[in-house]
Formats: sequence, C-alpha cells, structure tokens
Amino acid sequence: MKNLLESGVHFGHQVKRWDPRMKKFIFAERNGIHIIDLQKTIQAIKDAYEAVRKTVAAGKTVLFVGTKKQAQQAVQKEAERCGMYYINNRWLGGMLTNFVTIKKSLLRLKKLEKMEIDGTFENLTKKEIAALGKERAKLQKNLGGIKEMKEIPGILFIIDTRMEAIAVAEAKRMGIPIVAVVDTNCNPENIDYPIPGNDDAIRAITLFTSIIANAVVEADNEVGLKIIETLGDEDEDQDQESLMSDMSIKEDDQEVDIAAAIEKYSTEIPTDATRDEDLPEEAEKGHRIQVDVDKIYGDIGE
Repeated sequence: MKNLLESGVHFGHQVKRWDPRMKKFIFAERNGIHIIDLQKTIQAIKDAYEAVRKTVAAGKTVLFVGTKKQAQQAVQKEAERCGMYYINNRWLGGMLTNFVTIKKSLLRLKKLEKMEIDGTFENLTKKEIAALGKERAKLQKNLGGIKEMKEIPGILFIIDTRMEAIAVAEAKRMGIPIVAVVDTNCNPENIDYPIPGNDDAIRAITLFTSIIANAVVEADNEVGLKIIETLGDEDEDQDQESLMSDMSIKEDDQEVDIAAAIEKYSTEIPTDATRDEDLPEEAEKGHRIQVDVDKIYGDIGE
C-alpha cells in the first residue's frame, strides 16, 4: 500500500474523462480527479502475479507491451531483466494474428546482423551499406525486443489499453490472456486480469512492470528448483537400488550374523531422510493489508 501511494498509483484522470465501466474500481472523487481504490488494486496485482507465474511455470512466455514514452524504458529494462520479450516502440498490425510474416522480418533482421559481422559489407558499395544499415536500424527499432521469439506468447502485459487497442484486439482474437494496467479512462471488460492504476506516471509504470517481472523470475526459479529436486530424487533412488542389490546378493554356504548385518547397514543408511521443504512464503499466503482507506484518501484530498 505504501509503495502504491508513493508511486501515485491512486490518481486517476479527470472526472469528465472517465469510463463508466471503471466505476467499481473508483473509490472517490477529489478536486475533480477520480481516486482509485487501492485495496482492489492490491488484490488485482495478486491475481495477475499468480497468472503470470503459472504461465511461465508451464513453459510459456510473456510479452511486455508499452509504447508510450513514459513506459518505453521501464518495459525494456524489466523484460530484459527477467529474460522475456517486449514491444516498446510501435505495435505493428498483425504481430500476433499474422506472426508468420513477422517471423520473416525477424529472419531478415538476423541476416543483416550476420552480414555486418561476417565481413559481407566489405564487398559492397557505401550506398548499399547505408541502405542495409538503415533497414537493419528500422527492424531493430520495431522488432528488437522479440528477435528471439519463436512462437506467440502465452500471456501479454500491457500498459495503457487505449493506446494499445490493436494489441488487445489481436490477443483476444488469438485467445491469449491479457494482464493490463487500466486507468479510469479505460475499458476493463476485455482484459482478463485488469490492474486498476495510474498508467501515466513513470514511477507507477515502473512499479507494475517490476512486479510482473518478479513473477517471471520466481516462476523460473521454481522450475530450476524442481529440476534440481528431480535430479536429487533420481540419485537417491539409484543409491537405494544399489544398496538393495548389495543386500540381496546371495552368499551360498555361509552363515549370516543377523545382529552384525543390522548394525552394519544401520550405520550406512542415513537416519534423517526428511528434507525441510516447508519454508514460509509470505508472498503466497494471500493476507490482505488492512488499511484505514478513508483516512489515507482524506489526507490526500486535504
């Protein structure tokens, strides 16, 4: 709650610019500006966080979309931090619905980059080099964030659904879930996981984007831990199998001292076979933060 207040997430647009469909997310009106209910914002963030985490854990990717100036830097930085794809300059029509054509442009971009590295440019004229360089720069500007994307993403995170209306329409047509920051002038009905909040303030945008990136990082860590645990379990199984095979070797014509055998194997088998996997995870307990909202917003209005 404190981070949201400091980032100005609660400030909406002027009352005359509101979308009536956002009424359920609006707490009050102060000085001609709508104030967003931050308790609903917190719950929406939890739902969106869980949706992104599950999507990444299932092996799918996240596409960050934010082409307005306030969002460009944050979208690129956080997407690169969590190893996902982003669009921060311009949404090209058909980027999801006509991904086959987009992949051709991506291959062209990779080819131009390879030509620049392998010395092909040395055999070309200055005019040809300039033309190819201009083409590469244009492709890099629009498609650099999805250069390694081989298939359509599993979920979209969008800043400002009004500005990215084409992205929303394409995602709905392709059946891709959408997580989006919706301001008081936006329509939340077409969004699977709407997060009511200020989509114009740089600090608010950075906060939302970093939260989604953290969900991706957490999911990646979970997948990595599962792989490690699986390998550990396989090693334990192999140890147990080898131990059982050793114990089952038949020794003909020999008397076995049962007491000595028990003592021998009890020292070789670890007595503590349990592992502490019940570490507390405060972020997943789902506790709601109890805050005197009337007092907070009253202070803001004054």
